[in-house]
Amino acid sequence: MGASKKRVLIVIGTRPEAIKLAPVIQTLRERPGSFDVGVCATSQHRRMMDQALDFFNIVPDFDLDIMRDRQELHEIACGVIAGLHEVLRVWRPDWVVVQGDTTTTFAAGIAAFYERIRVAHVEAGLRTGNIDAPWPEEANRRLTSVISSLHFAPTASARANLLQEGIAERNIHVTGNPVIDALLRTVAAVSGNSALARQLDSRFSYLDRNRKMILVTAHRRESFGAGLERICRALREIALGNSVEVVCPVHPNPNVEGPVHELLGGLHPIHLLEPLQYVEFVYLMERCHFIITDSGGIQEEAPSLGKPVLVMRDVTERPEAVAAGAARVVGTQTEKIVSEACRLLHDRTEYQKMSQSPNPYGDGEAARRIADVLSAAEERWESSELLPGKMHHLLGGFPAPGCAAHER
Repeated sequence: MGASKKRVLIVIGTRPEAIKLAPVIQTLRERPGSFDVGVCATSQHRRMMDQALDFFNIVPDFDLDIMRDRQELHEIACGVIAGLHEVLRVWRPDWVVVQGDTTTTFAAGIAAFYERIRVAHVEAGLRTGNIDAPWPEEANRRLTSVISSLHFAPTASARANLLQEGIAERNIHVTGNPVIDALLRTVAAVSGNSALARQLDSRFSYLDRNRKMILVTAHRRESFGAGLERICRALREIALGNSVEVVCPVHPNPNVEGPVHELLGGLHPIHLLEPLQYVEFVYLMERCHFIITDSGGIQEEAPSLGKPVLVMRDVTERPEAVAAGAARVVGTQTEKIVSEACRLLHDRTEYQKMSQSPNPYGDGEAARRIADVLSAAEERWESSELLPGKMHHLLGGFPAPGCAAHER
């Protein structure tokens, strides 16, 4: 390995991380004279992560295989830290690259920090300002910022959040989000492969092209219980009250899978599906009329396809899509979800306004920009260099011991 060649370890635990980091892995590997790239799968989500990695032809060099049935957050964090301990000591990368706000992201960052290995954070700077929403993601991404040396912000707003928290300006780079790279590459792969296009048409031949199709995903922890029940009631009312089909890939978490099948199973206008391959989901995004979701990544992807998004959350860390008019926050109240969905179904002007909004999350060149920054990064330890007095601001909002949120 040449003296200037950087050893980079990419850590992936979930399907969204796999999708968003795949273009980064591919781009870094296209520069073998600059990078020696390793991929470590924590397997926080086993099956869904594997599906995405298979589609992008990525085989992990290390697999921690931590997933357990009904695993708790502390078990995930401990498993990632312990598993990465040996990988980092043996492989000794110059950089550990993490993405987003999962427990894998934060735990991998901590493991690297303990080994004095620099952390690069992709999709840095997203904030809601509410430590409990989304939970635990808001805390994960704030804490990852503290220990990161490079911050790849998807938008100028995310950059502004990091600057406000005292992150040194020279360590922040606005790159766009590599999820747009992955999306555009996948759309091109389907359009350029007639056999694959026919296969996808056949796979979903049961869908009636004469009916508008609504694509739905729901999996957020803060919606478990009453929130998810309200969402299901809304979907039932939308499906039965309009000439539409509702397609809902169901997350395998028992807190989602059980209630969704109990409340929506057997209703003809609603199709409850097993988790989909990424290319299948992109196909459905292209084909649907609009999307109802609590996913962060879909809020980023949908505007590139001209699909309006109704966000089933109380707050979003992606306000750019809302400001652009491509997304609307509707919460988890049944009446609000139903009224906004019916508005998009029956108000052509409103639909066109949302569907024609620009995508603020990138142009498909994020991975190249990330590779360029890593290539030029200095060969020394760089902390996130918080300004004095900013640590409390960054971590503020954690509940005090004894309050209900703490005990949860």
